[in-house]
Amino acid sequence: MIDATRRTENRLEQHPLRFRLNNEIHARPPVALEAPQLISYLAVTHEGVTAPDELDHLRELAQAFAKALPEAEGEHLFLDLNAFRLRWERHTEFSSYTFFRKPQAGDDPARGALSAVSQEWISNIPGRMLVATHIELRSAAEVPPSTVMKRLSQPSGLQLIASQVADGAAWVFTDFLLTDGWSRFMVIDASLTPRQAGRTVQRLLEIETYRMTALLAFPVAKEVGVLLTRAEQELADLMDRMGGGGSPGDERELLSSLTRLAAQVERSVARSTYRFGAAAAYYRLVGQRIDELREQRLTGMPTIREFMDRRLSPAMSTCAAIARRQEDLSSRVARNSQLLRTRVDIDLQRQNQLLLAQMNRRARLQLRLQQTVEGLSVVAITYYASQLVNYMSKGAKSLLGPLTPEVITAVSIPIIAGVVALGLRRMHHQLAEDAGEH
Repeated sequence: MIDATRRTENRLEQHPLRFRLNNEIHARPPVALEAPQLISYLAVTHEGVTAPDELDHLRELAQAFAKALPEAEGEHLFLDLNAFRLRWERHTEFSSYTFFRKPQAGDDPARGALSAVSQEWISNIPGRMLVATHIELRSAAEVPPSTVMKRLSQPSGLQLIASQVADGAAWVFTDFLLTDGWSRFMVIDASLTPRQAGRTVQRLLEIETYRMTALLAFPVAKEVGVLLTRAEQELADLMDRMGGGGSPGDERELLSSLTRLAAQVERSVARSTYRFGAAAAYYRLVGQRIDELREQRLTGMPTIREFMDRRLSPAMSTCAAIARRQEDLSSRVARNSQLLRTRVDIDLQRQNQLLLAQMNRRARLQLRLQQTVEGLSVVAITYYASQLVNYMSKGAKSLLGPLTPEVITAVSIPIIAGVVALGLRRMHHQLAEDAGEH
């Protein structure tokens, strides 16, 4: 029975994305790390740079160490070159390069895990660098946390951010400042497993990356804010002019100005909506990664969450406020444009009604003139027809006996007039029936 069921299941057609979707949740697992470990991380925006371009550059690095580039799984791969390990990932807006290396004697402390990597290769990475971070993972036995706090908390005007993470299994120290173009973290491992250490490092790198990508919207918000201030003032002026009334020509001019303003606002919406939406998504990711750190406060030290709430949240609130303000302005311009368009349409309808009334008056005048002409036509037709009767009676005078042509002509006139009038009336009725009138 079981074998029959399995054979039936094997005959089911597989969805083409089944395995890809299943493997997606297992993609990009954290790299297991043991202290001591140096981690250097680069995130570069890849506008105009394709995945094959980045893979070709990675292949150059692998060939320099006499290694073959492994097959990329989707848009990420892991490269072990013995001297160091490299993890490459390609995301929607950026690509990340994470280097892992055990500290060696003679390493340049300023280069972190990049001591074994050619500076020329680093400089030629396709794209524009957005994030550069060094993380130093040390054991608590090698570097006591109290020593780090004492060394980093010297009076220098800089604020140290520190907390215990992973339910007290490690300490994290940073200041989120750029020194020689790099931000730096110190992670002191007290009782982390290799997987926990890898997850902690990955979360710190994601916090730094998503913090920067979220802030990409802040300059956009400032630029859009200037546009909105000008557009709101222009809209208020247009509404004042609309409220003051004016000629139909003035209203059409106002409608043209409102249409132009609407186009400007909608152009701004189209250019910034994605950026604001992405910023909100990245900001949520920052909050999620901080939650996953499970921070505990160190006496006198702000935590990473407190730092983000104080420094990042206002910028994100500004972006959200500008986005709402922009959508509100777009709606207001659309409503006012519709209101003015309605007024213009009503005025056009009024003009059309006046035009139709004038056309009706002209039609009535034409009808009266036509009726007058028709009366004259009856007289004219009767006259010519009576003349024909007169000529005919004169020609047949000898046959008519006592009746004279004049008498016959006189008697024929009312008959001819009645027949002509009746004919015209029947023609009018026929035309009215053909036009659908009753």
